[in-house]
Amino acid sequence: MYFTDRGIEELVERRGEEEVSVGWLAERLREFVDLNPEFEVPVERLATWLARLDEDDDD
Repeated sequence: MYFTDRGIEELVERRGEEEVSVGWLAERLREFVDLNPEFEVPVERLATWLARLDEDDDD
């Protein structure tokens, strides 16, 4: 188990029944980076990974 699993589990427990838009998520990520600029690169990588999930892996 990774350390981040605890945060992910808490997210599911607290908000698992909610539906959110990608726009809402993008705003929360921007807000998080504004408050925690040291996490800009990991958040950018996560956002890029999420954005490209449906791309073919033919490369």
